[in-house]
Amino acid sequence: MNAHLLVVDDEPINLEIIEEYLDGSGFSADYCDSGEAAWEALEQEDRHYDAVLLDRMMPGLDGMALLGRIKPDSRFTTLPVIMQTAACSPEQIREGLEAGAYYYLTKPYERESLLAIIRAALADAQQRRLMLRQEAERWRGIDFLQDAHFLIHSLEEAGQLAAFLAQACPRPDTAQLGLAELMLNAIEHGNLGITYAQKASLKQQDGWHQEVSRREALPENRDKQVSVQVSRQKGLLQVRIEDQGAGFDWTPYMEFSPERAFDPNGRGIALARMMSFATLEYQGRGNVVVASIALTTEGGAP
Repeated sequence: MNAHLLVVDDEPINLEIIEEYLDGSGFSADYCDSGEAAWEALEQEDRHYDAVLLDRMMPGLDGMALLGRIKPDSRFTTLPVIMQTAACSPEQIREGLEAGAYYYLTKPYERESLLAIIRAALADAQQRRLMLRQEAERWRGIDFLQDAHFLIHSLEEAGQLAAFLAQACPRPDTAQLGLAELMLNAIEHGNLGITYAQKASLKQQDGWHQEVSRREALPENRDKQVSVQVSRQKGLLQVRIEDQGAGFDWTPYMEFSPERAFDPNGRGIALARMMSFATLEYQGRGNVVVASIALTTEGGAP
């Protein structure tokens, strides 16, 4: 996986260590010793970065302040930020997660830990970009949709359906990401039975897509489908997603958790709930989720 990174740290020795760790990895990088220099680099039109490795505690424009500039900027919608820090109390981690640093490294860390989290962040960002580029046919008749029922089987179909339904929403980009997250979870965790720990391991080894494809082709999974029911009611688009899995305990995943901050996965549901939906509710044993999206921009979530 080739990628160009922006590494930000005010300590020269830390920059030297990271440069040594990245040697031979296939990743190239620019190095900045301050938040101000990093922001200047990000704003250069002739530069492109696939991920930012950001020190939290720096003089001047520190990591949290720089993150506060990056995340609201539409130019960096899919740019993953990996926070590297010695500040690892639950409160500090939660603050960073809620600000948009969905990937964490605690100093000091080993080379393999760094490369694994970079690979996971890049893979997640690539998936998001692909979903955003999937242009559903802009059939504006979707504005007249009242009730519909869809059956999907694969991750590709989930992305296509999310892109299509998002066209009915005021902010299609965030709606698409949230809907796709719920449908992907229903397929990979529900129908295919990939556990949280298994996904974390597969992400670290860059083998997630291969395992999903393998499980989709198994005889016991070939006929499994995810049901997606859509209805329009009182200014909301309500989407009910049901898989054929055993269900799961969803409660730990509704909020950003400091305990999972260093894992390469486990943020999607909380991110979707915060960014994409007016309401999000899991039902029964956890194989049914109901999300609602406001059809006007008044009141927050799209």
